[in-house]
Amino acid sequence: METKPAIRQERPRARGALSNAAGRFDLARDAVDDGWDLPEEEVRLMTEVREEVARSIITYNRSPDLPFDRSINPYRGCEHGCVYCFARPSHAYLGLSPGLDFETRLVARPNAADVLARELSARRYKVAPIAIGTNTDPYQPIERDRGIMRACLEVLAAFNHPVAIVTKGAMVERDIDILAPMAERGLVRVGLSVTTLDPDLARRMEPRAPSPARRLAAIRRLVDAGIPVRLMVSPVVPGLTDMEMEAILAAGADAGVDAASWIMLRLPREVSGLWQEWLTEHAPGRAAKVMARLREMHGGRDYDPKWGHRMRGEGVFADLTARRFARACSQLGLGSGSAPLRCDLFAVPPRPGDQLSLF
Repeated sequence: METKPAIRQERPRARGALSNAAGRFDLARDAVDDGWDLPEEEVRLMTEVREEVARSIITYNRSPDLPFDRSINPYRGCEHGCVYCFARPSHAYLGLSPGLDFETRLVARPNAADVLARELSARRYKVAPIAIGTNTDPYQPIERDRGIMRACLEVLAAFNHPVAIVTKGAMVERDIDILAPMAERGLVRVGLSVTTLDPDLARRMEPRAPSPARRLAAIRRLVDAGIPVRLMVSPVVPGLTDMEMEAILAAGADAGVDAASWIMLRLPREVSGLWQEWLTEHAPGRAAKVMARLREMHGGRDYDPKWGHRMRGEGVFADLTARRFARACSQLGLGSGSAPLRCDLFAVPPRPGDQLSLF
């Protein structure tokens, strides 16, 4: 039986991944020529959003690598389309591809704020900082219309609950009216990620995220409003962006950040194949070097997920990167830590009909 040739796939415009291979829980999908030899119009990949009614919203973790034990994700998937995103494999649990599906087939959780208020009001709840944006970006483009992140912030502000936000989205400026008063009470800090200062490289790696210059402008606005901002040089890509580390830190210091951190590129599960596919297309001359450096830091593997190792790697290059980072931060006066967020102000706000306290 003659095998029909695969259909030639055009590179999707303004998307990070180049393919849409099935996830590890899904059936394989192959596009093949049907033999009719008819011209087909290029199909533009549009973003689809479906809604999920959340039954719970706070996710707890016990990872020794993370400085928080709970987080919120208003959305599943991320339209920013960063090809290297370590969260891509989470889309496989939905029966979707960690490739193009991750950035085009999104899930919004419109009742997130209501569920959050209910969980914070529970008598058994013990306050500790909540992280938002650690999996998918809460300020991705669909937030402009959905406003789920803003609704969650309004709940956190009403409860005087501490929150740490991680984002690439300049849309965080929209919520300065909520964040600035929270910052005055020691309840919020923002981490803003800058991977490269090269706008062309950023456009190819992070196609729908704001440009590096726009992110730095957002940092300035947040700092001017009194909101503490940490610059996240993340991820550091060996052989592609690592040489920019000092320049990125200097740009962040000039924008007003008082702290900085870094994480080495991580390639868990399906991300490795997507990343190598991207390298072959966009940086073929550096692909071998990039992968050799990563494998050098992970014992010959593309990625080693063990605790205490996965964020930085090991070996000469990992140590050199850490030393360069520490030296640059010292020269620029950037700290590695931030003042702890306050938990002592937390209180469940009165609801309509509640009896008021006499004291």
